[in-house]
Parts: sequence; structure tokens; C-alpha cells
Amino acid sequence: MLTALPVVNLDRATFECTFGRGCEGVCCKNGRPSVYPDELAIVRDALDKFLPHLKPRARALVEAEGFHSQRKKFGGLMLRVVDGWCIFFNQGCVLHKVGAEEGDAYKYKPSQCALFPLAKDADDHWFVRQHGLNNEPWDLFCLNPGNSKVLAAESLTSEMALAARFDEEEALGKPS
Repeated sequence: MLTALPVVNLDRATFECTFGRGCEGVCCKNGRPSVYPDELAIVRDALDKFLPHLKPRARALVEAEGFHSQRKKFGGLMLRVVDGWCIFFNQGCVLHKVGAEEGDAYKYKPSQCALFPLAKDADDHWFVRQHGLNNEPWDLFCLNPGNSKVLAAESLTSEMALAARFDEEEALGKPS
């Protein structure tokens, strides 16, 4: 049974994803998310599902060199970027779209992307990324607490449920 996710700044954090309503996916631009080995396998096994949805240059790069580079960040290999965008970005996240069509938007999405803007701090506590908090490197519109009145506790319910599931699986020693 899932428990409530403790998020240290949930009482004051704001967040509203405005993708398609003013934001065109800036977090996917040069985001270069890291992907863990189990996530790489999931994407690799379903790669044929994603190829038709990729932009032509992205598809050509994936077919020639693969969807991830050998560079590492946070212990995982990084997804490739083409023309400044994540290899899987085409008017939104292809991994998200295909997963949603199959009934689970997070099925193929790397955890780093699926949980955004949730993250863990150096003490392993969950927090909502906000500009000016914990030396947040991105100055994104959606991370600026002054740009939204929507409380993260309301807007991030599915992300917090996913994070709680990951925590529970980790506690039980299961891969996420």
C-alpha cells in the first residue's frame, strides 16, 4: 500500500506545467536526462514503437548511433540531443505519448523526466525544484514560484504517487 510522499517544501512550492499552453517543452531542450540501466532496456526493447514518431534527424541519429550517448550523469547514461532537443522530443515527449496510448504515460519515460520537478536532495529527502532553492541551476518559468499560484501539492499528484511507488519498491528491494 502506497504511503503519502514526504516532500520537504510541499507546503509552499508552486508548479504548473504549461506545455502546449505557452511552454513548448523547454525542459526537454538540452535537458539531457540520465537513464538507468533498467530504463535503457525498457526503451531499447520498445524502440521500434518510437521510431515512426521521431523527427527525421532524430530518427537518423538513433538508427546510426543509438538513442543514448556514453556520457554519464547521476549514474546513468544520457539520452542524445539533436538540434538542441532530447532525441525523443517531437511536439512533446514521444515516450510519454506512446505510453499514454498504451494506458500508462510513464511506462517508457525515464524516471528523471517522469518525476520532474520532484527531486531528492543530498539527504535523500524529496523536494519540489524551485528557482532559488538548493542552488537550482535552471531558471525555467515553471520553476519560478512567482509565476504560478498552483500549489505543487495539487499539480503533482501523479508524480508524487510515482515517487512514492519508487520509494516503496526501493525499500522492498525491487527494481523500479
